[in-house]
Amino acid sequence: MRAPLPRLHAITDERVARRSDLATLAEGLANAAGADLALHARGRELSGAEHLDLATRLSAYPPTRLFVNDRLDIALACGASGVQLGAASLDPEDARRLNTRWWIGKSVHTLAEAEAARQAGADYLLVGPVFPTATHPTRNPVDAATLSAIVALGLPVIAIGGVTPGRAAPLKAAGVHGVAAIRAFWDSVDGPDVARRLQGELGQ
Repeated sequence: MRAPLPRLHAITDERVARRSDLATLAEGLANAAGADLALHARGRELSGAEHLDLATRLSAYPPTRLFVNDRLDIALACGASGVQLGAASLDPEDARRLNTRWWIGKSVHTLAEAEAARQAGADYLLVGPVFPTATHPTRNPVDAATLSAIVALGLPVIAIGGVTPGRAAPLKAAGVHGVAAIRAFWDSVDGPDVARRLQGELGQ
């Protein structure tokens, strides 16, 4: 049986992937959140070798789960527990043919995209931005009505974009399963504390 979908998703980017202290940061997050944490190997500008190296390093902290964004070949090579698909990735149903046990997520920004992802066979939806974020400064946050409509589709929703401690509780009240972030986990003075606080806000 497949393990439950983690509620915390710590996503990397190229900058995080190349940090000299990545191992220390990942170990701290893993010790704080354990199996409730997915470490995402993501880096759109990374070479294939760099992306593989990143995924390999992030797979070393059980019981956290490794998720790989976009690169399904790397996910297969590293025994990832899940994959996160963007707009230019394969459809979820095609990814399913490669590994039936993966958690397969799709990044969406609108209700129409969420409906299409569900129809295509996604297991969960990464929805955002839910708050203003420096990662996508020109993109308007998903409004509360749209978020509620996406939640109502019935797939687990992972909210991303401007998520920090203090903001997870209202998202949980809106029906989301969990939250994802880059800066809140990797750039904070105390990433493990951030993980514990977000985990507490999401409840048990």
